[in-house]
Amino acid sequence: MSSSRLSPGDADALLFDLGRVVLDIDFGKALSCWAGHAGCAPADIAARFIRDEAYRQHETGKISDAEYFRSLRSALRIELSDAQFLEGWNAIFAGEMPDIATLLPRAARHLPLYAFSNTNRPHVAYFSQAHGDVLGHFREVYLSSTIGLRKPDAEAYDHVVQAIGVPASRIVFFDDSLENVEGARACGLKVVHVRSSADVADALAALGI
Repeated sequence: MSSSRLSPGDADALLFDLGRVVLDIDFGKALSCWAGHAGCAPADIAARFIRDEAYRQHETGKISDAEYFRSLRSALRIELSDAQFLEGWNAIFAGEMPDIATLLPRAARHLPLYAFSNTNRPHVAYFSQAHGDVLGHFREVYLSSTIGLRKPDAEAYDHVVQAIGVPASRIVFFDDSLENVEGARACGLKVVHVRSSADVADALAALGI
């Protein structure tokens, strides 16, 4: 759904992804960090990195950080310590998305805000401390590593909608991933595909916020 299809009064709650919607992400920083420790080129590691089953299990809290880093050690073929993997893992955060620090409080004056992120425990620990101010605008933050469910699975959206307590059709969901947007739409949420903060601003304006 584009912002042009939203109108004032269309929502009772707003639901935001975090990565590349609220918090800027640069995965290249992780690759550069790991490559520096391993003595190889970032491109060598990038070619081997995939979001595999271990990645998904880490995001849903089913395996530990040590277990995931062990799988990375094997997949990437680099002998890094857990601490070195963690350093790169948390290096991906590149600040907040442009204008989001003004858009969220503006929206929160009109509607309750929630967040729903596919993420893992180390990232949660990092961004909860580093970006506590901007995250404070959300009434609740739903995390895949806590609820054991991840986007774009239907049961994940159903869980979050039930927790928020308003009909899916009255929630506007903002996400940068087209796959996640389509998953949310299939579950009845109104959706905004975020390619930049301008998409968030346009949707809020269309909602009369």
